[in-house]
Amino acid sequence: MVALDPNATGIHPADKDSFVTLSETVLDPARRPHLVADLVGVVDAEVKDKKGLGGMAIKGAYAAVRKVSPTIAETATDRMLPDFAVALDPFWVDFGGAGDFGAYLAGRGDEVADALLAVTDRRAAATDRAPLQKAYGSVRGKAHENVKAALPRLGATFQRYAG
Repeated sequence: MVALDPNATGIHPADKDSFVTLSETVLDPARRPHLVADLVGVVDAEVKDKKGLGGMAIKGAYAAVRKVSPTIAETATDRMLPDFAVALDPFWVDFGGAGDFGAYLAGRGDEVADALLAVTDRRAAATDRAPLQKAYGSVRGKAHENVKAALPRLGATFQRYAG
């Protein structure tokens, strides 16, 4: 079980031993591959929906990354999923499971985007693959805005697998 501070999360101390985090639930081996596939679908849909010059840059970067490694989105999503899920754990706890998690995340967009981008920034800094670093660097400036825009889909996808 992932240890969460009950005082920091709003979990009553008497309930802390029975609380199951979002990360524990979605990382279950029976759910994980399906969640990864659906999260890649979220990324694909978000990229496809981008418009204008910024959208062209994102589409170009995504295509370049896919050219380097056709399964990079699946591989990267699977590798980063544990860190993303842990980053979302405090938001899931505060959300409380009632309603629309995507709308909840969108309502805390700046905070959630910062938490998720901290994961991707660490990963991008750690890679030795120059084309991937270049592609990430080319879209990082608008990443905060793009992550915020994706939160409704992202939250809905996580919620589907958390129940």
